[in-house]
Amino acid sequence: MSPAHKRYRDITGDGGSDVVGQVTAQQARLRERMAAIRSVVAVVSGKGGVGKSTVTANLAACFARDGLRVGVLDADLNGPSMAKMMGVRGRSLVVAGGAIEPPASRLGVKVMSMDLLLPSDDAPLTWEAATQDEAYTWRGTMEANALREFLADTRWGALDVLLVDLPPGTDRLATVASVVPVLAGTIVVTIASEVAHLIVKKSITAARQARARVLGLVENMAGLFSGPDGARLACEAGIPLLGSVPFDRAMAEAADRGESFIERAPDSAAARAMLAAAAAVRAALALRSSDLPLAPPAVD
Repeated sequence: MSPAHKRYRDITGDGGSDVVGQVTAQQARLRERMAAIRSVVAVVSGKGGVGKSTVTANLAACFARDGLRVGVLDADLNGPSMAKMMGVRGRSLVVAGGAIEPPASRLGVKVMSMDLLLPSDDAPLTWEAATQDEAYTWRGTMEANALREFLADTRWGALDVLLVDLPPGTDRLATVASVVPVLAGTIVVTIASEVAHLIVKKSITAARQARARVLGLVENMAGLFSGPDGARLACEAGIPLLGSVPFDRAMAEAADRGESFIERAPDSAAARAMLAAAAAVRAALALRSSDLPLAPPAVD
């Protein structure tokens, strides 16, 4: 083996890269950013196609509508969608003072997503590694590092709640729980489907194993499928049913346009269900706009 191709075990110390110092500094930034956020909540499912990101976007809009300071972190690095749904896609990211200023939606929701960093619509996220086998093996570690950078390098400011939209997969919650200093809870999303329930049950178990409080279950697209309803799953799992959101095509259309469905159709059954779910989450987290601090702590 040539000196130019050393493996990590061949290097004494940190090889002059000051890796330890860099990690320590990043951890310090992460703690400072998170100290200004009252509650970090993960939105999970385990099953793809249940509309988890739609639920996340609408919960964020509900919170903002009620006067809370809200952020959304799109943790789906390979299939990011929150920038599009929140109406900030295409915005230029501004770096000031060594931190990224996240773009804000019309309602003031701060958004950070890998979609804001990719060069084009058809550009996929690729992990650099010596071989594709190594990229797959180290994917979990690289995803955790990317999320840690998003959290540490984004100037979130003072937030009442930061919603983390997780990709499908029951293992993703453990990754986020390992990165976030304190996870206030998880919201589980499902549809009326035996297959969905089978996988969502695993996500609930994973949340409990990660010691992440399960705030409750949201059934999305109610009435569209003929399987068992969310109330049954919530009862079996021993968790609250936060809401059953009826299928409304206008909700998907609003997401495609980057508009707030809650604002466009506040009197619709789906909007009322989302608002009720958001109120239940607020109650569980004891979030009240009347007792918020007036100014965020400074973070350099």
